[in-house]
Amino acid sequence: MKAKDVEQMSEDQLQDKLFELRKEQFNLRFQAASGNIENTARVRQVRRGVARIKTAQNQRASQTAAK
Repeated sequence: MKAKDVEQMSEDQLQDKLFELRKEQFNLRFQAASGNIENTARVRQVRRGVARIKTAQNQRASQTAAK
């Protein structure tokens, strides 16, 4: 997921994607703990995706508060 993609999403889409990524992150943590994880790089990608979404949400909130 790229930052441009996140910027183009609506607030509802961001919430849905964040929920989806958090769920995937939860599953990846269990896979890593049990040693069944296939793609270890996916953990990093999901973590960064969550950070991108949360950053976009915080930026939007601060813009609306500044108005």
